[in-house]
Amino acid sequence: MTQPQTRNQWTTARHALGYLARADTIPHRTEGEAVLLELVPTTARRILDLGTGDGRLLGLLKIDRPEAEYLALDFSPTMLAAVGDRFRDDPRVTIVSHDLSQPLPDLGCFDAVVSSFAIHHLAHPRKAALYREIFDCLEAGGCFCNLEHVASPTEQLHHRFLAAIGYTPAEEDPSNQLLDVETQLGWLRTLGFRDVDCHWKWLEMALLAGGKP
Repeated sequence: MTQPQTRNQWTTARHALGYLARADTIPHRTEGEAVLLELVPTTARRILDLGTGDGRLLGLLKIDRPEAEYLALDFSPTMLAAVGDRFRDDPRVTIVSHDLSQPLPDLGCFDAVVSSFAIHHLAHPRKAALYREIFDCLEAGGCFCNLEHVASPTEQLHHRFLAAIGYTPAEEDPSNQLLDVETQLGWLRTLGFRDVDCHWKWLEMALLAGGKP
């Protein structure tokens, strides 16, 4: 089936600021974040955050990993300004402007790659290609954790999720290109990730993770 054309609005300040205003009110979000924090070793020395937004997840990771080196990657000018303000005086955080729809630049290798509600904005073939790039940039023994917005199996469940987070169908982000959990877990296993699983899920929010042998 051909994917519908979508319009990515994340370069507009209005869209990015609207998301930030609602981010802390998303039900159960902190539950998924807590599980992600359990999966990333506190001994990780170098961590890449894909689609960092305002640096919310990176800030949580830093609490128990203050000595790690972090790369925060995003392409929204509003988000880049926000994460820049948050970590302006932190020499351990490097901010990189990059559009995930394009191949990752050479950033070196990482002990962990994380992402939070970003990859679902990519077309499905690009998602699959990005997962390969993530595998390639992980150190042996490194982990990938993706706290993601995934597709519901039915339209009724999709509408239930929208209602639960306070959205109407008309307010749904036109940039969303949602994909089911099973397909994405299969991709990770095929790429060679080990211990691949969905470690947490609530409606259309899921934590997908795997490690590099």
